[in-house]
Amino acid sequence: MEALWKGELYTVEDIYALPEGERAELLDGRIYYTAPPTARHQRLLNFLNTEINLYIRGKGGECEVFPAPFAVFLYEDDRNYVEPDISVICDRDKITEKGCQGAPDWVIEIVSPSSRQRDYFHKLFKYRTAGVREYWIVDPEKNRVTVYNFQHDMGEEYSFGEEIPSGIYEDFRTTIQ
Repeated sequence: MEALWKGELYTVEDIYALPEGERAELLDGRIYYTAPPTARHQRLLNFLNTEINLYIRGKGGECEVFPAPFAVFLYEDDRNYVEPDISVICDRDKITEKGCQGAPDWVIEIVSPSSRQRDYFHKLFKYRTAGVREYWIVDPEKNRVTVYNFQHDMGEEYSFGEEIPSGIYEDFRTTIQ
């Protein structure tokens, strides 16, 4: 019942005013604090970040890969600020010293217990409407990856151990163990 929300709304300024080391995201003016990631989360992040980086470098690609924490300002407002686990950005004009101004081309979120609803619902909607081309939800608890290719209005699910193709790179495939 978002329409009934009467709590305080926050801005990006409030995110930058957080105490050192405290991380949070901002969706429609609401702050969502993030818990420290688990070792498994970090292993998955490192694996995917490395795989994508090696692929892009091997192809001489123009896109850049940024692992969290990396600021993404999805819209030209001060009420939405996210730190996807992995952001792949192909338009270098979007990259500033503060982060990404606009939608990355490809976003990967690795689900943790505290982010489950946000990753599967709130961010899915935000990323789609902001113009993200592809969104992966990596769920270590379910050993599943949900791939949304927004360009083609497609969604697929893969189990860990299966080969997972990317929609924005025709020949990129990876397998998560």
